[in-house]
Amino acid sequence: MGVAAGTQAGAMLNKAVLLESLIVFAVVLCVHAVAWDRFSWCAVALAVQAFYVQFKWDHLLRLGSAVFQFRTGANSGLLPACMAVPLLGIVMKERCREAGMVYFERFGIVVASTGMAIALFLSVIAVGVTKPLPTNTGVLSGLAGSVIVYTLKHSLTVSEVIEVLEVLLIFVYLSMILLYLLPRCFTPGEALLVLTGLSFVLNQLIKRSLTVIGGRGDPVDFFLLVAVVGVVLLGVFFAALFFFMDSSTWISSVFFHVMTAVLGLGVIMPWLYRLIRRNPLLWLFQFLVQTQTRVNLLAYWALLAASASAVVVYQNTKRSSGSKKHQASTVTRKYFHFIVVATYVPGLIYDRQLLHIAAVVCFAVFILLEYIRYFTIKPCGHLLRQLLSLFLDERDSGPLILSHIYLLLGMSVSVWLFPRPCAPKGTLAGAGALAPYSGVLAVGVGDSVASIFGSTVGEIKWPGTKKTFEGTMTSIFAQIIAVAIILIFDSTVDLNASYSWILVSVSLVSLLEAYTTQVDNLLLPLYLQILLMA
Repeated sequence: MGVAAGTQAGAMLNKAVLLESLIVFAVVLCVHAVAWDRFSWCAVALAVQAFYVQFKWDHLLRLGSAVFQFRTGANSGLLPACMAVPLLGIVMKERCREAGMVYFERFGIVVASTGMAIALFLSVIAVGVTKPLPTNTGVLSGLAGSVIVYTLKHSLTVSEVIEVLEVLLIFVYLSMILLYLLPRCFTPGEALLVLTGLSFVLNQLIKRSLTVIGGRGDPVDFFLLVAVVGVVLLGVFFAALFFFMDSSTWISSVFFHVMTAVLGLGVIMPWLYRLIRRNPLLWLFQFLVQTQTRVNLLAYWALLAASASAVVVYQNTKRSSGSKKHQASTVTRKYFHFIVVATYVPGLIYDRQLLHIAAVVCFAVFILLEYIRYFTIKPCGHLLRQLLSLFLDERDSGPLILSHIYLLLGMSVSVWLFPRPCAPKGTLAGAGALAPYSGVLAVGVGDSVASIFGSTVGEIKWPGTKKTFEGTMTSIFAQIIAVAIILIFDSTVDLNASYSWILVSVSLVSLLEAYTTQVDNLLLPLYLQILLMA
């Protein structure tokens, strides 16, 4: 009975993986049809070889032969993760080329090339450790790799090749450190996305720190780079420190708070000062109170944050002492999605730079609070463990609770990655005008509506998955309604009759939500942004 059930579950998972792969191929072909250059052809070749290599990674995970411990209950997710960064680089290149921004066009090429290089690196690992050596997959990976390397050789300058290799080297070192420190927190695909993003951010920060001239550059961008790198380095430092001492004692807790203040004021702040050439705290205060609109937005966001905190406390008070296994319902979880939508939409309409900075600050605060919970730092560590345990789901199988951080990232990544220099009027033409709203549409509206309606009224299940047809259809409908509302309230959005493309984009991403076993809060906004910018 157990073997039969396991075989049936494996067959369903394989069917879901095949359909997920089909959707990703459809996205790749959409981007290829728009770009139609050597890089889009390389993306097609990469997708084909990643499709085959994905099954080798799945085989390694089933046998337990992977070097690190990955999250269980999901496939490797290698194909959608491998294609996200190259496709993002390709559409960024096309948009910046149309705007005549040569520097950022070349940066888009570097992003696409680096994504392909990292994907090929993971393919070599999967093929190399699989026994016996998979001949067909090895030959296919070799052919695809040869085509990509040949194209990059004739497309990149020497400095760009060095930058690609730098990011690849940082990726390798970060993989060894973070995957060792954080077992079972990621699938290979999720680790690829997170570590690639961190590698890019760290490389850009080092590059800009070495070449900074007279405070040139947007302080908003510097703030993001320093904050992300700072909180990651802080976590690595404390993980190494508390490996040798008990983190739950008062002495360790005092040391944690003191060292956080020392590293923040003694390293991160001077680093930021070097980049923006002014006092970071004074700049931040002046930035936040620069206009009355910003003050009003901050007050409104503070009210929403208080209401979200009140929901967390209220849900925990409902949990009686005899029901320790009680978990929050799907509707309760999605309440936070709607709070985040109510947070981001006014920021996108009235002040995107303020939203950019506020998202960075919230991300840093969320990471610090997770450190306090994980290390059980007094006086709040134990309380945070108790409050957040109610909202755990199957994706929080490792030592970290990442669901709320993924939600914030999913909503913010489309704001952070929006190519502002390539949009002189503050917005892109056509469907690209909706690119900053990708997180709101895919996660805040689409994913929330699909989960609520799918779990309450859904009856017809998609083949190979627990997701329902009703949930997906209501998700598409809700996102189209959201686009119509955005058109009414945001005067900068001019779609130029791109309605059919928006419908195709929303539909593909909604189908991807139905079939993927990866963290959809992270994956869906990236793919929707890629399609809207294509």
